[in-house]
Amino acid sequence: MTIDLPLLHTGKVRGIYDAGDDQLLMVASDRISAFDVVMDEAIPDKGRVLTAISVHWFDLLADVAPNHLISTDVADFPDGASDEDLVGRSMLTRKAEMLPIECIVRGYITGSAWREYAAEGTMHGTPMPAGLRESDKLPEPVFTPSTKAELGDHDENIDFDRAVELVGRDVAESAREISLAAYETGADWARERGIIIADTKFELGWIDGELAICDEVLTPDSSRFWPAADWQPGTTPPSFDKQPLRDWLAAIDGWDKTPPPPTLPDDIVAATAARYREGYERITGKTLDQWPGAT
Repeated sequence: MTIDLPLLHTGKVRGIYDAGDDQLLMVASDRISAFDVVMDEAIPDKGRVLTAISVHWFDLLADVAPNHLISTDVADFPDGASDEDLVGRSMLTRKAEMLPIECIVRGYITGSAWREYAAEGTMHGTPMPAGLRESDKLPEPVFTPSTKAELGDHDENIDFDRAVELVGRDVAESAREISLAAYETGADWARERGIIIADTKFELGWIDGELAICDEVLTPDSSRFWPAADWQPGTTPPSFDKQPLRDWLAAIDGWDKTPPPPTLPDDIVAATAARYREGYERITGKTLDQWPGAT
């Protein structure tokens, strides 16, 4: 893939380029990581799934908050970004002044929130009702922000008061309102299609004086998607993401979860790709073959 634009940032999955005129080009690769290690093998069409599902949610959430998306059509991209490999996996967006917090919403108690609750009876430092089980549905969705870690570090779960210290009360309350409304809209949509969105992470930033939804939105990489039919409190349901990969890696004897990663078998690559594709198709009601550039 050839992109003749200044590279601003490259992460485990995305590259972000300066497209000029206060615009960015965000390119989602097929790279995949697990246990904070990027695998050597790519997951076919993963970048297109992440882009396509984000575009779906940007449209659905337009009444909740503005967003940064300008176009996914390569014809609209600047000179230097006409490579056909960009089709379907790239977004031309407006630049935003990003908030220094991750806007996490939890509808179910799982992951790090469950581990904290099991040990302390709290979630992000806030006391929770006694007797909750892993994967229980919370009485109502909860805004549970975190810090944005520097490269190589981990995000830190924080309470709302700490978020207020970082961004100010008015901004923190606006971020909470937008995040909860976006989660509830998305969760209702997904539930009607047999998927539980257990939790998710939003990125918010300022564009023209308004808080806007940016980056990826309600994707399998930023959220936990569970098949509703398989949800059972007290267990960890399967998810529409990299679970086949994580399960396979966790079962390997001798790998200490540091680079270099083990070589992935073809069947694990295929199973992981199928999970991402199924999640997209169930959420949107469209086949990935209808999205530009799908293989």
